[in-house]
Amino acid sequence: MYLDLKDKELKRYIYRIISYERFLELFSTSKNTLVKPDLWDDNFENYALKSTLNYPDGSTIKLDVHKRMYGQCWTTERSSDAMWRIYSHDKYGLRIRTTIDNLLDSLGVATVDTLMSEYCIGKVKYESERAIIKAAKEAFGPNGAITFGNLFRSLLIKRNAFKHENEIRLLYFDWGKDLPEDKLFKYDINPHDLISQVMIDPRVDHKEFLSIKKRIIKDTGFKGEIKRSLLYKLPKPVSIDVTQNITSQARGTP
Repeated sequence: MYLDLKDKELKRYIYRIISYERFLELFSTSKNTLVKPDLWDDNFENYALKSTLNYPDGSTIKLDVHKRMYGQCWTTERSSDAMWRIYSHDKYGLRIRTTIDNLLDSLGVATVDTLMSEYCIGKVKYESERAIIKAAKEAFGPNGAITFGNLFRSLLIKRNAFKHENEIRLLYFDWGKDLPEDKLFKYDINPHDLISQVMIDPRVDHKEFLSIKKRIIKDTGFKGEIKRSLLYKLPKPVSIDVTQNITSQARGTP
């Protein structure tokens, strides 16, 4: 299921910055890992999913939906200083790249035979706290009913303070009889098919870049693109013909 994404966006590149250790794990285990929203930093995450439903007869139901959800955050930001500094604070993070449809397909293939589960990928919208609270109240129908679309959309809304992240989220919902106890949901992937490029932190110098690139190839056998971000690369110095400018001014030429 695609939410708030147009057909022309499905081949769009998306990115995720992870530690080198997490990158190695991705290739050594051939598994992608989603986490319960409880582990996300923002306390407004899964706000609607923690709601209490109040019925006319005075009875209430406290939802356990947030305990059944798993997600993973990616970004459409190709070159962002903020993202490097937040997610690669030690300067040795790696940015991996895939496409929106490739990511969703990887989850769909892995869970095709899994009963009582749903999944989607969608674009995060950024709203005020008031709008988020309003959306939480409107997520449920008059009888407390909720559709999978509304359920997933409740996790595709975030405060304006995080607008710089431009997130795309992969979401998985386990609605089986028993509550899943594990905070992580891992599913099988072929990392060489999923990941098309690895980008190394722009604050790493060229010598370190070559060393890290060599390690990546040795440790994972990755055959895709491995590059170093040029976010901080300076352009060539500007050359100004000062003599010509002075001569022109002396002649009264503007």
